Amino acid sequence: MERRSFLKLTGTVLGTCALGAGTAFGAQAEGEADIIKHASGLPRRVLGRTGVQVSVVGFPGLCMVHDDQAACTRAARVALDRGVNYFDVAPAYGNGKCEERMGVALEGVPRDSIFLACKTKMRDKDGAREELERSLKRLKTDHFDLYQMHHLRSAEEVKQALGPGGAIETFLKAKEEGKVRWFGFSAHTTRGALDALNGFDFETVMFPINFVEYYRIGFGKAVLELAAKKKAAVFAMKAMSRGSWAQGAQRSRQWWYQPTESQAEIDMAVRWALSQAQVAAAISPSFVDLFEKSIEAGKGYRPITATETQRLKDIADASLSVFEREEKQHAMHQPHPYPFGPYDGCSGLA
Repeated sequence: MERRSFLKLTGTVLGTCALGAGTAFGAQAEGEADIIKHASGLPRRVLGRTGVQVSVVGFPGLCMVHDDQAACTRAARVALDRGVNYFDVAPAYGNGKCEERMGVALEGVPRDSIFLACKTKMRDKDGAREELERSLKRLKTDHFDLYQMHHLRSAEEVKQALGPGGAIETFLKAKEEGKVRWFGFSAHTTRGALDALNGFDFETVMFPINFVEYYRIGFGKAVLELAAKKKAAVFAMKAMSRGSWAQGAQRSRQWWYQPTESQAEIDMAVRWALSQAQVAAAISPSFVDLFEKSIEAGKGYRPITATETQRLKDIADASLSVFEREEKQHAMHQPHPYPFGPYDGCSGLA
């Protein structure tokens, strides 16, 4: 299928928008009151209906897969000192290593000073309960501020997770028990995200909100629009992606997509994501050095300008989409041969 035909199909089936859709500066330019100054210099935003303030960049728990405990503890403590209060992790990250390392790293930190988010890839009630209890133990806490369905893709997955005997039953029971405060999900497909938003009243959505994907295939626009209608806050994952690696390209690091590397490009990429309506925080690729650069971008936040947006559009024009193939497959109800990298698509807070 040709690219133009695919985009037409995606627009029809998923309600996404055409290429070149404009950045929603108006929503955030008018909403500078949404930015809450913090003594650290890193702003915070209110996370939708939760009323909680979170740092505009989050700590990517998967970064802990690369280092030993001492380095992971140091990274987390530096993040706290620099104003980061939003920490995200999942049992799929490093087969539990990242949860264990984060649990040690945050030990002794006042629990009410951090917003701790975790996830489960289990779609059934019993599997989700097992992961929840294990994650609580690994992270040395009695509750999660946010518990999320991890990496939703297909309509079938969403139906199972929200149906009788699905993971949502564990979520609801855990909230009664005081083990979970709010519910969210992460998704890599428009279909998965829209079905989840329409199927349950989630407080948060984690989705790739990235300038390359947005301007290449309109990816993310429909999710932002429905999140606004549902009053759900959005976490912008893959915010610093430069798209898929070109064939034969020399890689700056071993990762399943090409990240922005320079501080100047990171500043624009993060500020672009934070300038989209509903976005509360952005997530960097899972490397400590890139995460620290995202903090600098967050500290310098101001709404993205028209000139900067044009520069990002030019970069997008010369880049390759990471998600176009998968969008096409799910738009056509095809099976899901997941094509991505060494962490089964979990990299960068999937």
